[in-house]
Amino acid sequence: MSETILVTGAAGQLGQRVIHHLIETYKVAPGKIVAATRSPEKLAELASKGVLTRKADFDDAAGLEQAFSGIDRLLIISTDALDTPGKRLTQHKAAVAAAAKADVKHIAYTSMPAPDNSLVTFAPDHLGTENAIKASGVAYTIIRDSWYHDNYLHGMPHNLQGGKWYSATGAGKVSTISRDDCALAIAAALASGTSESATYTLTGAVSLNNREIAAIVSEASGKPLEVVDVNDEQLGQGMRGAGLPGFVADMLVSADANIRAGNFDIVTGDFTKLTGKQPQSLKDFFVAHKAALTSPGNGGH
Repeated sequence: MSETILVTGAAGQLGQRVIHHLIETYKVAPGKIVAATRSPEKLAELASKGVLTRKADFDDAAGLEQAFSGIDRLLIISTDALDTPGKRLTQHKAAVAAAAKADVKHIAYTSMPAPDNSLVTFAPDHLGTENAIKASGVAYTIIRDSWYHDNYLHGMPHNLQGGKWYSATGAGKVSTISRDDCALAIAAALASGTSESATYTLTGAVSLNNREIAAIVSEASGKPLEVVDVNDEQLGQGMRGAGLPGFVADMLVSADANIRAGNFDIVTGDFTKLTGKQPQSLKDFFVAHKAALTSPGNGGH
């Protein structure tokens, strides 16, 4: 395959893993990969492997068009601009417009499951971006990543310390997947050379409620964990009390509400369709990350 692939957000955790899998798993020549970020000096390690680096600032529309010139296949990894409502969608639309102007042949985008039926605060960003990509006329691959296994590593060490997990998900279920598995599937899509437009939803193989998840955490860590049901308001107050910024607390409360409503209870075979593999189970993930689970210094709530 002689296409040139550009990955935005290449200094971030997902971007790094996507590029890793392009090179190591799918044997894409490093010289055919462009890693782009606001601060290209952070990409020295990739550059040493022969990956090309470019500056791409989502707040600089003209600069984006320049960054995307000569690119066949573009991966837009959603930005982390969540503190200002509307900012992320503006950035994404600028990237899509720049891609169309630069004659990019195919746009891939990291979205979320069912953004058109979601209580999550940032769902409109994803839905708006998907719609902008479809309206651009450029062929696309939309990859809707489920909640990461990895997200549990932020709050679980704290929960395990006290033996209690305060949750507003009720009996709702969620199917989670590891960030690395998402990166593997995204890399597979990018390396496939497809000219078809498609939407994939990457999930784990099973959907679990919080008591089932707590039992898995407990087994992996060797520590007891009790789920304590709270309402949205109590959850939000607890998170703000723990020092989380308001917009982060609101986002996490909205994610619990979305699980409670059944909107994250989605299981697909899309990961296997793209990679030919089975996704890593939550249990295997927790066992592999036992040290992070049981070290209290790992993040707050």
